[in-house]
Amino acid sequence: MAPPLPTNQAQVNTPISASDQVVVFESVSIRFNGPPVLQDVSFQIGPAETRILLGPAGVGKSVLLKLANGLLRPDSGRIFLFGQEITHMHEEALLQLRMRTGMVFQESALFDSLTVRDNVGYQLVERNLPEEEVSRRVREALQFVELGHTYDLLPASLSGGMRRRVAIARAIIDQPAFLLYDSPTGGLDPVTSHTINELVVKERDVYATPALLVTHRLQDAFTMATHHYDSEQGKMVQLPDGQIDPKTTFLVLHEGRIIFDGSTEALLASEDPFLKEFLA
Repeated sequence: MAPPLPTNQAQVNTPISASDQVVVFESVSIRFNGPPVLQDVSFQIGPAETRILLGPAGVGKSVLLKLANGLLRPDSGRIFLFGQEITHMHEEALLQLRMRTGMVFQESALFDSLTVRDNVGYQLVERNLPEEEVSRRVREALQFVELGHTYDLLPASLSGGMRRRVAIARAIIDQPAFLLYDSPTGGLDPVTSHTINELVVKERDVYATPALLVTHRLQDAFTMATHHYDSEQGKMVQLPDGQIDPKTTFLVLHEGRIIFDGSTEALLASEDPFLKEFLA
């Protein structure tokens, strides 16, 4: 059940402009040997904005995430990343843009044979950065997710929540200009999920990195919208006086289409029958 929130406000739609947005989808559609997975999908993500993508299982949320950084190509429509159209971009040029994007996979996707240090610093090693710099930046990233003590450990010795935190450290180590989260709390217990949510909010509020986050947990989504990271207390706390984070907004995907694009308040005020049932 979504938590009660303050006075509703109308959804405000702004014109799509690829030049001043981090990500823009324009009438994007894709299918895989069957009915369309996504149909005529349009939305945008602006600087410092966190967009939370909701929807039932199997509606194409993860597919949309992979389209956003060019891991998949649409059948029709256009996608812009950092102001450049990537829809038909050559893989070499796309790789340069993709390196500016951090991604947290649902199952962490760590290399079992590598230590935490080598997992987190993998892309830095691939770019032949000096070992001293790799080690320093890995330690900084692990400190951010409060896992400095895991530096020399193997993933097999970590809990599921710790592996997810290592995945976040890997995603942020190179100070990305855009972050993608694919169900970061999927399969985790409520206490561990709270820790992951706190890290997402911490990254949002400390570094203001724009992000697209897929989740199936409504409570997690609304926690992110109603909380902020308090640096003095060193933890996530609820915003005072029922405030809502204005940079955290929602997309809802249903039957391959975006049926909602707007603020937390507008989402909860919607009279759409599907949305009312989905949020109940």
